[in-house]
Order: sequence, then structure tokens, then C-alpha cells
Amino acid sequence: MKVPLLDLSAQYLDIMPEIRQEIEKVLASHQYILGSAVKEFEEEMGKYLGVKHAIGCASGTDALQLALMATIEFPASFVDKENEIEVITTPFTFFATASTIHRVGAKPVFVDIDEKTFNINPDLIEMSITEKTRAIIPVHLFGQPAEMDKIMKISEKYNLKVIEDNAQGIGSKFEGHFAGLFGDIGTLSFFPSKNLGAMGDGGMCLTNCDDFATKLYQLRVHGENPKYFHKWVGLNSRLDSIQAAVLKIKLKYLENWSESRRQNASLYYELLSDLKNIKLPFIHPKTTTIFNQFTIICEKRDELMSFLQKNNIGCAVYYPLPLHLQECFSYLGGKKGDLPVSEMLSDKVLSLPIYGELKKEQINYVAKKINEFYRQ
Repeated sequence: MKVPLLDLSAQYLDIMPEIRQEIEKVLASHQYILGSAVKEFEEEMGKYLGVKHAIGCASGTDALQLALMATIEFPASFVDKENEIEVITTPFTFFATASTIHRVGAKPVFVDIDEKTFNINPDLIEMSITEKTRAIIPVHLFGQPAEMDKIMKISEKYNLKVIEDNAQGIGSKFEGHFAGLFGDIGTLSFFPSKNLGAMGDGGMCLTNCDDFATKLYQLRVHGENPKYFHKWVGLNSRLDSIQAAVLKIKLKYLENWSESRRQNASLYYELLSDLKNIKLPFIHPKTTTIFNQFTIICEKRDELMSFLQKNNIGCAVYYPLPLHLQECFSYLGGKKGDLPVSEMLSDKVLSLPIYGELKKEQINYVAKKINEFYRQ
């Protein structure tokens, strides 16, 4: 039996006729850049999440950079150390979370994570706040929201902006409210492997603030308004009309896909709960997760991964090296031992197949092989 880590062909099988029809509409309209398909998708996303402004852009990475540019006033010079700005985030996340902080001329400040949730530990944030801190970027990792109640209290206390990196968590909730809508701006990624994935790159900024929205709309088209007149130096970051058409169709199925992922997770819990060699994902009681990944903590991680791959089971490590130890961030002075939880988990986490179209027999096969590995 083969069990891929992700099987996009299974997802597209039933909805491809709808998608082709929408793509044909875009081709017939010749509105390839910020056309009606983008506007329609933005409106549908706004209705789904209950957010005032849903602003499409070219990628989840761009969404983060646009959010930073819209919310924070940066020094004119990128080398103005005297007026350096700091942004707090997690080291246990995809590279873009920190790279966008660097790209806007700010300094990433890494705070260790909670061992259970994999998200930034809110109890450690305050000790990293300085007079240079301007924002916090929590990440809703693997589809489970960070503890936004605590984070928002800290942001209010110190007057800090909050940008939620919700690239992996569309549709997830904290205390019954959608993740991505607690802070000043939330960001989404539509990379093909995401729960709501395009047929290419795509991203989005979410906000209920009219002023931030106005700036975001301008920043995504080089900061111009009106055309050829530029108040800011923005980006060329527009959501492609064809991708918007694809996403508009797929959005209708998102809730069902998320529920299927939760059901698949329940089966993993049932089949693997007796194994003492692994820890299954902890779900915070205040959250509703969407399981972008099903990530276990396991003994002999690399050996298990090799064993599963030899048995035609897809699996992956997210993430093998925390950001504070990445070579490109060596100028920050981070060293091994600084953030022990992130470093420990990087050596022990393994993500298993969880996509909604997984069959029960495939999950049974994965669980059987994991049990076989630890009991051999």
C-alpha cells in the first residue's frame, strides 16, 4: 500500500469540472490581474470569516511583509541601528515568518515555544519586550491557534501591534472565534499544500481596520494611488485571477475538508494512543484545530521516518532546524541552548499524512507500521 503525505489529485477529482468552468470565465474575460475573480473571492472570504477586509496578494510571504509595512513605521534607512525596530516571533515555524521581519529592516526576536502546542509560549513574551519592540507575530502552527487571549493582553499592555501568521490555520478557531482576526492583521497562504490551496502561489491579508486596509490595497500595487503616484514604496504583489477563481470554488468545500481531517486525526488517536514511544498532538481546550499537519513527538525519529518511507508512507519533518540557529540569522547571536524547547522538538517531531481524502485503510496501515517499528 502507498500512503502519500499529500494527494492533491484526490482532492481535485470531484471538483475539477467546477474549477475548469471558473478558469474558462477568467480566460474569456482577459482580466488576469486583479480582475472580477479576485474581487469575488475576496468578498466570499470576507463573508466566510466575518472580516471586513480580505485583501488578496501574491503569496503568504508577501502577506506578512505587507502586514508589517502597513502597521509599523520603519526608519528611512535599513541600517539605522539607533532607531532599530524589533518584532517578536517564534523560532519554530516556516522561514518566511522571520525573513519578512528582516526584509522590512527590523530585527527578529525569537521566543521559545510551548512543548504541547508547538506555538509561541505567551508566558515568555514579556521578558523579551524592549523599548524597541513594535509588534508580535504569533504563528498558528499546524492549524492550531496560539493562545491569543494572553497575547492580546500583552499587546494592549505594551501598545504593540499583532500580526497573526495564519498560513496553516484557515478555519481554525480560538474560543469560538476565527484565528487571524484577533490582532491588527491576519495573514493567509494559499500554497498548494495548505488546507485551502491554490494551483500556484497566493496569499491574503485580513483586517477590520479601514486605515490598514486602505494602505494594504495600495501597498500591493507598488504603493500607488492614484496610478503612477506613490505615497509609499510598495510591492508588486497581486493575487492572480486564475488562482482566485480556483480558490473561490475550493472555499465552498473547506469546512467539509477540515472536518475530514479531524476525523482522520481521531482515528490516529484511537490506533496510536497505547504507544509509549510517541506523543500525539495536544489540542488546547480553547481551540478548534484544522490539522494542517498531524505532528507527533517520537523517539528514534529519524529511524522511524526512514522505516515509514521504506514502507511507502509519506512523512516529513517540520522543522529540522529552529530559525535562531539558521546561518542567515547568525548576526542575531543565537546559539544552541538558547531556546531549548524548540531545539528539542526539532529533533523529535514527525508529521504524518492527514489530508481529508485519506482512506481508513491507509490510516490503519500507517498506524500498523508505526506500532511494528516500536515493537520490533
